[in-house]
Amino acid sequence: MSKKSTPIPGLSFSWKRALGISQTMQKIARKTGFPTTKAGAERKIGNIILKTLFGKK
Repeated sequence: MSKKSTPIPGLSFSWKRALGISQTMQKIARKTGFPTTKAGAERKIGNIILKTLFGKK
């Protein structure tokens, strides 16, 4: 059984977005050029390793 965040279908609430954490993380990622999500960081690291092993594309 899934937990519903709001009684209205299609409407969700994000406490991180409400506090401005999402926007801050986006700003950090843009300034550093390094993603702040786990998937994004893994993709970036994987690309760096592949470029190191096989040279530039």
